[in-house]
Amino acid sequence: MAELTSLTLKAALEGLASKSFSSVELTQAHVEAVEAARALNAYVVETPDRALEMARASDERRARGEAGRLEGAPLGIKDLFCTEGVESTAGSKILKGFKPAYESTVSANLWGDGAVMLGKLNMDEFAMGSSNETSAWGPVVNPWRAQGGNARLTPGGSSGGSAAAVAAELCLGATATDTGGSIRQPAAFTGTVGIKPTYGRCSRWGIVAFASSLDQAGPMARTVEDSAILLSSMAGHDPKDSTSLPVETPDFASFCGKSVKGLRVGIPKEYRVEGMPPEIEKLWEQGIAWLREAGCEIVEVSLPHTKYALPAYYIIAPAEASSNLARYDGMRYGLRVEGNNLTQTYEQTRAEGFGNEVKRRILIGTYVLSAGYYDAYYLKALKVRRRIADDFDQAWQKVDALLTPTAPSAAFALGEKSDDPVAMYLNDIFTVTVNLAGLPGMSVPAGVDANGLPLGLQLIGRALDEGTLFSLGSAIEKAADFKAKPQKWW
Repeated sequence: MAELTSLTLKAALEGLASKSFSSVELTQAHVEAVEAARALNAYVVETPDRALEMARASDERRARGEAGRLEGAPLGIKDLFCTEGVESTAGSKILKGFKPAYESTVSANLWGDGAVMLGKLNMDEFAMGSSNETSAWGPVVNPWRAQGGNARLTPGGSSGGSAAAVAAELCLGATATDTGGSIRQPAAFTGTVGIKPTYGRCSRWGIVAFASSLDQAGPMARTVEDSAILLSSMAGHDPKDSTSLPVETPDFASFCGKSVKGLRVGIPKEYRVEGMPPEIEKLWEQGIAWLREAGCEIVEVSLPHTKYALPAYYIIAPAEASSNLARYDGMRYGLRVEGNNLTQTYEQTRAEGFGNEVKRRILIGTYVLSAGYYDAYYLKALKVRRRIADDFDQAWQKVDALLTPTAPSAAFALGEKSDDPVAMYLNDIFTVTVNLAGLPGMSVPAGVDANGLPLGLQLIGRALDEGTLFSLGSAIEKAADFKAKPQKWW
């Protein structure tokens, strides 16, 4: 049944429609693949019984002629999305045992379209991390290995479980979230496609909050078209989320394969950073050449405030996190460590429940919001954020999209940067501007480095113009003809 797990989402949906196999057969193959791949630690909760029950119901709907657009497709769900009756911990000990009585809007949309849930995917605790090493349930291991080496590599973060599961063929696609690069960087590290849509395109209702003005859900899949199919189901206006945009959701898959002739693609000069590995630079040049050959006009643009993006992000995101995470106090749900009095119960619960990175960010956030520092740090960071958005607005007067590298390196070894938070934060150098400005960004696998590890190119688009990204992304995908897969060792 291994050949069923290696299908793309589109091919699987076509196979189900032509009755070449049933959803039960497809789901069973994935359940077995998940069980055989526990060494990757991609899933923190497996739901095989629920998956097969959903698959049987799906086959019955299809037999009645009531197939939805994702009918019978087995997917993985990042553990940040609340799933009714299934443990949802956001990768944290403080939410151990929490089984929501409700379903997140995004996952509800997927089930409404007939998708099947294989389980909950591992992630950095509360989505805070770039390597999936801050998870309370242990790190996810990247299915890729460097040629001639057997070091365990990071799949990136925070959506490391989603990326590893898609790359290792443990689901046809996965939900993920992106606050500063948490969809795009893991996609680049695992040779998968990930898109962070425009802020407000997908509802945040039922997603455990990290930084509310930056968080956005999106899909991870093996092809550009698969990610487009998933996004069309995930997106949509939701009155339960005040930041959800009241706009129609296009058929994103219809943009894949469209001609990109005449589109103007900007190359931001500020992204040519010091110390960037030559192979990333070379891949970027190759991407420019591919788009030029496809008929795009290449234009150099300037985003002058880019150098301030990372410091601004690491003020705004922790500030919002310190506020959002105040609710985890051991009173209503999750972990509770009894103390001699109420204050001690709060202190002991939070001390034991949160990991070191989460504590670090809560402390940074509380500090920048405190009296005397609020103006000096937080308000200044908000002003920088506005300037970054203005830079993009200026760029859109000249170009239709931007092309940059996704990450400053290929996947690195687990433990290599975990002792140096600043080195870890620098992983987000090419991705955070997109979140600060609320724009869509996509990572497409475009090549491998000298060690045979995947590298990605990032496309950035205007607000609500994901369609152009899908067109450009499929042009890059076609030109790159990226066929590499991780050699199975697990």
